Amino acid sequence: MSSVLYDVPGPKARRLSRIVSIVGVIFILGLVALLISALAAPRVAVNGNVTPSLLDPSRWDIFSDVQLWIGLGKGIWNTLRMAIVAAVLALVIGVLFCFGRTSETPWVRVPTTVLLEFFRGIPVLLLMLFTLLVFGIGAYWAGVAGLAIYNGAIIGEALRAGIRSLPRGQRESGLAIGLTPVQTRLKIEFPQAFRQMLPIIIAQLVVLLKDTSLAYVISYPEVLRYVMTYLKNYYGSGYQFSLFAVVLAVYLAINLTLSWLARVVARRTAAGRKQKGRLETVGPVVPLYPDAGGSGSGGGAIL
Repeated sequence: MSSVLYDVPGPKARRLSRIVSIVGVIFILGLVALLISALAAPRVAVNGNVTPSLLDPSRWDIFSDVQLWIGLGKGIWNTLRMAIVAAVLALVIGVLFCFGRTSETPWVRVPTTVLLEFFRGIPVLLLMLFTLLVFGIGAYWAGVAGLAIYNGAIIGEALRAGIRSLPRGQRESGLAIGLTPVQTRLKIEFPQAFRQMLPIIIAQLVVLLKDTSLAYVISYPEVLRYVMTYLKNYYGSGYQFSLFAVVLAVYLAINLTLSWLARVVARRTAAGRKQKGRLETVGPVVPLYPDAGGSGSGGGAIL
């Protein structure tokens, strides 16, 4: 018995797969055990002083302090404030890049292509530093500008790919009913491309959120800098690992939530396309044996 794409594995292949799986699990458990043992070992400083391990309760007692959670909340809010504004601007810039890149007018398409490739080739941190040093608009807006421009260029390319993937009949139908090229792009092509590329756009926004940590370099108090600089200086360097672990958990929680949302959107978008395809392939039902009055009393056929 075989599948369309591959043969069903035989006894030897299944046995090899089980062995590889067992070895992989043992390897991962070994890495986890090694990490735990390293964290549980006492820390020896350069001068020979021995301090408690990173898992010692004395390094975690600060989390009963309400002020720590208030400070952590301020850092999270600073990160989300930058990410939300940058995400909105990135979507707007992406739409503009998409329309300019797909324009039929050369004096619009060529400069847009040059700018898009330029911004895609520059690291986000360099964009932040360039904006901060040249325009002097402050760390917050420098970070927002860098994130918005870079991710806007990526989103613009994704939308352009979505438009290019549409059948040519979509555009021709819009022009045939009297719509202008711009109206066809806005009312027919762009909505379909946006829905099709929505999972990719959400995934790029997840990247944008993670890249807010680069604002650490330009002295913006996002959650990483706020916790690892302000809170660490307040509570002492002995709590550095504990504070780092909290920041790691915060980023994981936010990014995993957005990744889950991207998967849900991707599944629903795929299900919607399949349902639409089935409806388009089924024709009207007409009677095979119409009676004298014209109403179908017999079976029906699908054309």
